[in-house]
Amino acid sequence: MKLLIIEDDINLANTLARRLTKHGFTCQQAHSKVAAIGVAKSYAPTHILLDMKLADDNGLALIAPLRALLTDTHIVLLTGFASIATAVEAMRLGANDYLTKPVDMPTLLRSLTGKCEPSTELVADDIATMSPERLEWEHIQQVLHTNQGNISATARQLNMHRRTLQRKLQKKPVQQ
Repeated sequence: MKLLIIEDDINLANTLARRLTKHGFTCQQAHSKVAAIGVAKSYAPTHILLDMKLADDNGLALIAPLRALLTDTHIVLLTGFASIATAVEAMRLGANDYLTKPVDMPTLLRSLTGKCEPSTELVADDIATMSPERLEWEHIQQVLHTNQGNISATARQLNMHRRTLQRKLQKKPVQQ
């Protein structure tokens, strides 16, 4: 099974690749919309794990070109901010499944393989979910990105004091 992971967060992409390799996938990564099309053409994956937010691009816009290029490929859209509207749009464009972050490994494997039970035993660290501290860090980063780096606007949106947000931003991200 050949998997293409399209994710702009390089650390998350590396973690996913490492864990999914343990479950029989051969993984390639792309970190931008342009790179994704190029790698998809040369690699011809059987499965694609696509993040909805790719820096300034939207992963939804990649579904149709990927589907046209690879008609039999299983495409799973992964997002940190799910909504019914984007789920419906993803399926309409040709995605096979839609998952929200953080996703546990058994759910991800079921989505990618289409099996109710994963075909291999779960590795102990696959069962762990994202810590609350890491989830908070990811959420802050996403809101900051949405506000184009504006700390004051981000603090207002998060209902947080600006100085508190600045202190949180100075810390390094918590490991999963």
